[in-house]
Amino acid sequence: MSPAIVAQEGGRQRRAASHHHYLDVRSEAPPGLALCGDGLPGGEAEALIPPEAGVRGARGCWPELGSILLLLVLYVLQGIPLGLAGSVPLILQSKNASYTEQAFFSFVFWPFSLKLLWAPLVDAVYLRGFGRRKSWLVPTQYMLGLFMIYMSTQVDVLLGDGESRGPDMVALTVTFFLFEFLAATQDIAVDGWALTMLSRENVGYASTCNSVGQTAGYFLGNVLFLALESASFCNKYLRFQPQPQGIVTLSDFLFFWGAVFLITTTLVALLKKENKELTPTKEETKGITDTYRLLFSIIKMPAVLTFCLLILTAKVGFSAADAVTGLKLVEEGVPKEHLALLAVPVVPLQIILPLIISRYTAGPQPLNTFYKAMPFRLLLGLEFAFLVWWTPKVKHEGGFPVYYYVVVLLSYALHQMTLYSMYVAIMAFNAKVSDPLIGGTYMTLLNTVSNLGGNWPSTVALWLVDPLTVKECAGAQEQTCGTAAAAELCTKAGGSCVTTLDGYYVESVVCVILGFGWWFLLGPKLKKLQDEGQSSWKCKRTN
Repeated sequence: MSPAIVAQEGGRQRRAASHHHYLDVRSEAPPGLALCGDGLPGGEAEALIPPEAGVRGARGCWPELGSILLLLVLYVLQGIPLGLAGSVPLILQSKNASYTEQAFFSFVFWPFSLKLLWAPLVDAVYLRGFGRRKSWLVPTQYMLGLFMIYMSTQVDVLLGDGESRGPDMVALTVTFFLFEFLAATQDIAVDGWALTMLSRENVGYASTCNSVGQTAGYFLGNVLFLALESASFCNKYLRFQPQPQGIVTLSDFLFFWGAVFLITTTLVALLKKENKELTPTKEETKGITDTYRLLFSIIKMPAVLTFCLLILTAKVGFSAADAVTGLKLVEEGVPKEHLALLAVPVVPLQIILPLIISRYTAGPQPLNTFYKAMPFRLLLGLEFAFLVWWTPKVKHEGGFPVYYYVVVLLSYALHQMTLYSMYVAIMAFNAKVSDPLIGGTYMTLLNTVSNLGGNWPSTVALWLVDPLTVKECAGAQEQTCGTAAAAELCTKAGGSCVTTLDGYYVESVVCVILGFGWWFLLGPKLKKLQDEGQSSWKCKRTN
C-alpha cells in the first residue's frame, strides 16, 4: 500500500540458497529463523554447501557467536539505506511532490533487482592479501559512510521546503540511486562472506542473520525514522513541551548512521580476518565470462523465455494498488508515520505466512496457488481504491478514528496473505525447475526476472497518475489546469485547481481489468509450464 508498509517487489529480496552467493536475490518473504541449538533452518546448509563424508554433527552456534553477531550487524547496516530510501517517497508526498516525480524517484529501488549484472565482477576481482570479501566490503562501506555524511549536508536542499522551493528530483534520485547501488554491492560482498565466515554446520544461520538484520535495519531506517522525524508524533508521545520539529531530521539521521558505518568498517578492516575459501564445486562457474554466457544460454531456452515474458507482465494488475495507494492516503491527510507504524503488528503474520503457504506449494504444481491467489489480490486493488475514497469522509479535526486504522490494518493483512501466496508459489516453482548443476545461477536469474516484473509496473503506475488526472480551474474563467504553468496562471487569476477525475481511480480500474485479462488469457499458459518435462528446463553447458 505504500513504500513504507508494502514490501517493494524487487526491493528487499531474499537469497536463493545456492553456491552462487554473488547471484543471490532477496525477496519480500523472510526465511524461517533459527536459534542457537535448534539446528539449521529449512535445510539451507545442505543447499548452500554440500555435506562431506565424515563431517561431525553440529556443534551449535556458540563457538561462532562472534561471527554470527558480526553478520547480524552487517545486515542491519544493509537495511538502513533500504529503509531510508523507502521513507523518502512519503516525505516527498508530504511536500506536495507530483506523481511523475515519484515515478522518477522509484528508479532508486531498482539496484537490488539489477545487481545480477555486476555481481560476478564483485565475486571474481579482489585483492588476495586483503581478503576476497573485504576487498569489496570495506571500501563500499567506507563510501556509504562518507556518502551519508555528505548527504546530511545536502539533503534538506534537495528535498526543498514544500512551499516556495520544490525538491530537486534529478539530484535526489541520482543521489539515492548511487546510495542503493552501494548498498546492493555491499549486500553481494556480505552474502559471499557469510558462506565462509561460518563453519559448514553453522552456515545456515547466515539466512537468519540476513532476515533479522535486514528487517531490523529497514525498521530503523524507515519506521523509527519517520516516527522520530514527525513533530506531531514526538509532541504527542515523547515530549512534555510541543516543538515545531521532530526529535531528529533526515540530515541528523544520515550523519549519525554515516558515522556508524565508518566506525564499524574500520573495526572490521582491522580486527576481522577472512577464512580460507571453500573448494569450488561443479556447480560453480569458471569466471566472469562463463557466468554471463551461462545466463544468456539459460534465458534463450523456450520454456524459460516463456516464463520470463509471463512473469514480467503478471503484476501489472497490482501496480496501482501497490505503488500509489499509500501515497494517496498521505495526500488525503493520513500521517506518514502512522502508515509506517502499521507495518509493526503485521510482522508476525509475515513470518508465519510462508511457513503455512509452503505446505500447499511443495507439490508438483506450485503455480496453482499463484493462480488461485491472483484474483483475490486484484479485487483488493478495488478495495484499496474504495479505502482512499473513504479516507477524507471519516477524517475529523483530531485526525482519524481508531476504527479507520483497524480497517487499514485488516486490508494490509489481507493484501499480505495474497502477496505471500503468490511469492512462495513462484519461489517453489523456480526451485523445482532450476537445473541442479547450475541451480544458483539459474534460480537467481528467475528470481531477478520476477523482481523486475514488480519494479517496472510500479514505476509506470506512478508515472501515469498525473496524465490521467483531470483538473478544472474554479473561480477564474477561461483558465485551465492541464499543465503546471496553466495551474500557476489559474492561481494568479484568483482561481484554484479542483480535481474532477483522479487518475488513481482510473488507473485502479484499468489495472484490475488488465489483471483479470492476464488471469483469463495468460494465467493458464503459466500453469501449463508445470507440465513441461525436466528436459525443457535443463541447460546444455560446454566445459
